[in-house]
Amino acid sequence: MELLAECTAKATIHCAVEKIDLTDWLFTLKDEEYQSCSVNHIAGGISSSIDGKRMSINVEKVADNLLVQHYIEEIGNKEHCRVNSISDSFSGLGNTKLGITWELKINALTANTCELENSVKVSSTDEFLALLKSVNITDLIPVKSQMLQNVEEHNAEETPLFAADIYNKVLAGKWQ
Repeated sequence: MELLAECTAKATIHCAVEKIDLTDWLFTLKDEEYQSCSVNHIAGGISSSIDGKRMSINVEKVADNLLVQHYIEEIGNKEHCRVNSISDSFSGLGNTKLGITWELKINALTANTCELENSVKVSSTDEFLALLKSVNITDLIPVKSQMLQNVEEHNAEETPLFAADIYNKVLAGKWQ
């Protein structure tokens, strides 16, 4: 798989890092909470993979691309969560699959302030490359450039809203 786009957005949370359980946040995020973190978040839910790993199922639009993501837990710590998906992608070019890695980290800034780091990597699949070839797209440079712009815009919107949702749960005493 070839890396198509990679970006990170950050947002400050005004609490001690110890008050947050990032993996619990992701795997208990309710549909309405997920939807409230972006105008392009359509649905979110929780499941488990065939081998029993936790999954976050998300449906969202990134630019003109509808994505159905089946994120399977790879790393699940209080301060670091990484999930991977072979995501269904529906766009004007056609239906295909993309590899997506979503990584969340909480980094301490001070004793009472931390930062949410929201990183996304999008990778090609054989199916995606075949779709591009079928519509005579052979140069990946403009594809990568547009994809990066789209992912950056999406992350810039959702990251501060994810941070706000996490902070509200800290205030409610969710992880005490």
